[in-house]
Amino acid sequence: MLTAIDTLFLDAGGVIVQPGWARVSAALAHEGIAVTAAALRAVDARARRDIDESYLIGRTTDHSRGWEYFNRVLAHAGIPRSTATDAALAALQEYHRTENLWEEICDGAAETLPALRALGVTMVVVSNANGRLQHAFRRLDLARWFDHVLDSHDWGVEKPDPRLFLHALEAAGASADRTIHVGDLYHVDVAGARAAGLRDAVLLDPHDLYPAADCTRIRRLQDLVPLVQGR
Repeated sequence: MLTAIDTLFLDAGGVIVQPGWARVSAALAHEGIAVTAAALRAVDARARRDIDESYLIGRTTDHSRGWEYFNRVLAHAGIPRSTATDAALAALQEYHRTENLWEEICDGAAETLPALRALGVTMVVVSNANGRLQHAFRRLDLARWFDHVLDSHDWGVEKPDPRLFLHALEAAGASADRTIHVGDLYHVDVAGARAAGLRDAVLLDPHDLYPAADCTRIRRLQDLVPLVQGR
């Protein structure tokens, strides 16, 4: 059982927010490609699992992985890469630079964040992002649930580098042995949290894509509440 937790780190993408699939669907439609937001959302987890490989994480950046991820989403949805998909993704990148495309709140977040906040833990977002994460969280009315929001772009280092977690510990005045991190990518979130010496790393795995993972796994974000209550 996880005990003595007083600080909770959470990844943003895949845990709290996900891409605005309606916007992605509309951008593709503009290029003559018909696919629903629901169809894209349904294959999102499989695409994220595709890019979560240690060899790939070690030789790519979050930015380059992010757009490969979208190509994997399209492939899983039965849409081959083409000049039309490239044009749609280019338009989405332009939007992402100013607004942050991760603008759809994940299932369970709306009820889980206030429940965790009510438990009195310090809550910190620790995320690989593009410098617009705080803007997006304010726009989505999510910033109010967090004591700190760390965007890797602002710190010049990204997960799994443990330095981003160490920056977060310092910002929060937290102790590593009383802090857990929750993320959706094993080789980014779990590996990085362990390298930083955090008490534990929790993998959000709603589709059971990591059956052999050597870490705490939860199927729903709501499952965090009883874990933290048992601290």
